[in-house]
Amino acid sequence: MAEDFSVVVLASDLGVDARPFLTRTDEVDEQENWHDCPQYLGDEDFSDLDLLHFFTLQGSDKSRNRIFRVVGKYFPARVVSAERLKKYIFQKISNECPEGPFCLVYMHSTVQKDENSPGITILRWIYEDLPSEIKERLQVVYFVHPGLRSRLVIATLGRLLLTGGLYWKIKYVSRLQYLWEEIKKGEVEVPDFVNNHDNVLEHRPLTDYGIEPDPFHLTEVQSSSFSLNQYENRWVS
Repeated sequence: MAEDFSVVVLASDLGVDARPFLTRTDEVDEQENWHDCPQYLGDEDFSDLDLLHFFTLQGSDKSRNRIFRVVGKYFPARVVSAERLKKYIFQKISNECPEGPFCLVYMHSTVQKDENSPGITILRWIYEDLPSEIKERLQVVYFVHPGLRSRLVIATLGRLLLTGGLYWKIKYVSRLQYLWEEIKKGEVEVPDFVNNHDNVLEHRPLTDYGIEPDPFHLTEVQSSSFSLNQYENRWVS
């Protein structure tokens, strides 16, 4: 027995695009919702990235949002592709915090642009490619020790590049004492170099704005002596 079928007749002079009528509904729905599918859940091994501890689930803030701590200095941007970073972030969130609101505590202290930063366009691409459900669960991004360059980039390009409400979720935290107003001490682990950088800023508050020299070279500047060998040694260990 032949399958049921239907015929749609459209007048040629109505100026109507016939493609929506000729496309199967289930195919349209599949195309519209492709980005909400768990496309990055797989068997890829991310043990090398786990060893770096640049993206880890820790405690909760005072609003009961689970915390993903992001340590910029630990991320080897030169040797990790944007596609692999995207898969890793999606898998970490899906596996370790599959439901409920969460926040990001991003520690920008001593980040060097060419070595540790994937770039604002890549971060925008990763964020936009995440399922809408994960975007809605992200409540706030605590940006610790932002620095002058980061403030200028986000202020001038943030509204254009950071879509989906991400721009308005960023909260600058210039000192750790302000972070403790949002998060109880002990809920998130702070590396020693972040504490040291905070102490420098306490005594030299204009260092982050490029007005006062930084005797310890702790701010976000390029360094010709910086090498990827530190990451290779870390992976070997």
